[in-house]
Amino acid sequence: MAVLAGAWLACTSSKPDGSATGVPSFLAPGVEPTPTGTAGSGGSTATGSGGEMLPNPMLVPSGGGSGGTTPLLGPPSGRSDTLLREGWRFFAGEVTGAEQPGYDDGQLGWQDVTVPHTWNAQDAQDGGSNYRRGAGWYRRHWSEPASTAGRRVYLQFDAANSVADVYLNGRRLGQHRGGYSAFRFDATAALREGDNLLAVRVDNAAVPDVPPLSADFSFFGGLYRDVHLVVVPALHLDLEDAASPGVYLNTSEVSAASAELHARVRVRNGSAESETARVAVSVADADGVLVANLEGELPLAAGQTGELGLDGEIAEPHLWNGRLDPYLYRVTAQLTSARDPLGDRDVLVQPLGIRFFSVDANSGFSLNGRPLDLHGVNRHQDRINRGWAIGEAEHDEDMALIVEMGASAVRLAHYQQAQYFYDLCDREGLVVWAEIPLVDAITADPAFTENSRQQLIELIRQSYNHPSILFWGIGNEQRTDDAPSNALLGELAALARSEDASRLSTYAHCCSSDTGGLPQHADLSAYNEYFGWYTGNYDQFGAWADALHAARPTARLALSEYGAGASLNQHQDPPQQPATDGTFHPEEYQSVFHEAHWAALETRPYLWGKFIWNMFDFASDTRNEGDAPGRNDKGLVSYDRKTKKDAFFWYKANWFSEPFVHITSRRFEPRTTANIDIKVYSNLPRAILRVNGSLVSELESPTHIFRWPGVPLLQGVNQVEVVARDANGAAIAMDRVSWSR
Repeated sequence: MAVLAGAWLACTSSKPDGSATGVPSFLAPGVEPTPTGTAGSGGSTATGSGGEMLPNPMLVPSGGGSGGTTPLLGPPSGRSDTLLREGWRFFAGEVTGAEQPGYDDGQLGWQDVTVPHTWNAQDAQDGGSNYRRGAGWYRRHWSEPASTAGRRVYLQFDAANSVADVYLNGRRLGQHRGGYSAFRFDATAALREGDNLLAVRVDNAAVPDVPPLSADFSFFGGLYRDVHLVVVPALHLDLEDAASPGVYLNTSEVSAASAELHARVRVRNGSAESETARVAVSVADADGVLVANLEGELPLAAGQTGELGLDGEIAEPHLWNGRLDPYLYRVTAQLTSARDPLGDRDVLVQPLGIRFFSVDANSGFSLNGRPLDLHGVNRHQDRINRGWAIGEAEHDEDMALIVEMGASAVRLAHYQQAQYFYDLCDREGLVVWAEIPLVDAITADPAFTENSRQQLIELIRQSYNHPSILFWGIGNEQRTDDAPSNALLGELAALARSEDASRLSTYAHCCSSDTGGLPQHADLSAYNEYFGWYTGNYDQFGAWADALHAARPTARLALSEYGAGASLNQHQDPPQQPATDGTFHPEEYQSVFHEAHWAALETRPYLWGKFIWNMFDFASDTRNEGDAPGRNDKGLVSYDRKTKKDAFFWYKANWFSEPFVHITSRRFEPRTTANIDIKVYSNLPRAILRVNGSLVSELESPTHIFRWPGVPLLQGVNQVEVVARDANGAAIAMDRVSWSR
């Protein structure tokens, strides 16, 4: 496939008052923009090709209220995106001939499934290190409408773990190696009018050339994210650039007065004749008002792919400012043919957040010129009884819990996660560390290096336009500080810089010298440290961090992981440090572990990021500890997301502003002693304790922890109530618990 580089073109901008100075002149003669108007109800859905149609890309939510839309310019879009969720047949195991249309999938062993799907929803979470890793086959029929004639048809897989072979009507479209990124295949030549048979072989067996080779989490096999049927005009935004959007947005020279906007638009001419592509990139603010229009032309021979660079300016930009103000512009890229401007258009909508940031070895992280403490969590994507086969509702619930706790950042470990979750981070203002699954070990096979590079390229290109992502993670916990490992990390760090010079690379280090070679390659250094769990005691963390800062004074340091296990059903007062690989992980120890760590972390601004391991309990089938085999129980929230552990509320007391109060050890039931210590977390300065209706006392605390030692309990059921007050003495929040003795 030939690739043509286009010239950079200066384009129209906007007036200081926000009104547009020009609109794309060639998209539709006589059509004027309606920047503040609305049409319709925010999108349309329909059923087609046996699947679910995604919202009409012609209807762009205005962001100005109750789901109104701003119509785009020109004729209807020629792009459609249909989800293929229903109607799949699945077989767990190897099958000969399953890719052929004549194969009978009504045989014994085949079952009906919907996608997203994994075959490890149960056996990868129950312990024993014996879940099935191998092949699985998926088959689905659909009827191809005549409307696709003259267009290009792509099959898009948002992820398949970990090696996928895709066939259409018995014809092999290709193979993708890697379990976390999206991939696409051009299916046009293999299509038939009428019935079509899509067959996919997915295999999650370990292979020596695809990271991760091993890790402390379960590798759920299957088509665990959505499958799409994407139809575009013959002249279209490039869908074959590592499954990227084909549009790359960046800003520079950001000030209160203006921001320079740079757009790189990749165009593919899939027709049999030469074309001149007309490209328009329109920027609208959150109210739907056009603030910039960029346009240009790109000549392409038949079958050629080219890239067009467009420059413009946005006056008085409204910045994306993290949790404080996650403001987003909406960018619409529109593509038509110069010889037929009223014909099919390809239309794509992307987010734009304007921001700038820096990281300093002594003062830490700054966003838009102001210090911002990046504190938050690591997140694994799996769910109890579902594995990785989750949807938007589960992502929404995860985000709501992270936001409720008051996090300002999230490390999405240890692999590329769903684009929908990155969208949520954009909208909620969470700063993101996104990373590839280079975990534990490598092989010397050049194919392993190439696949590591491939996965990093896919992560960056597919996620490039998310303003929330500021850091590209190139690996985690390589166990051997040898020449091959250092060479690979160096190569990946250089690749990240060449792919995206606007962000910083980072690496999560553990298990070899803190000042050795491994943490030296990325732009930023981060460390996974577990004082008080895997080593030493939790009071040692602060001294370790200060010593490392002194030893590496110019390094920009972060704490990428710290945590302790906790069972909802196991309790101890006073808590003692448990055996990490034992079956007793009292909830109370996790709380004191995190109390000590945050007390040290909040006074060390040189740490640019502080990430708890983990937000949620998650599956690790090799583990047998705590009260649940097959689970890493370091989460602040239970695996099913139904129960917040006490440590969740400790961080909420420190990070969240909405008043609340929480009585700890509420699941410690029954109580076996006549007198107990009662501990409470709150972000208010005063708390009053009553037991069985009688006042115990009122306390003040600047540390968010309130303790009443030796409180007597009666035989039977005891009613405990805490009321928290503000500085003026007004009762703001209350919590109650019942304990029996």
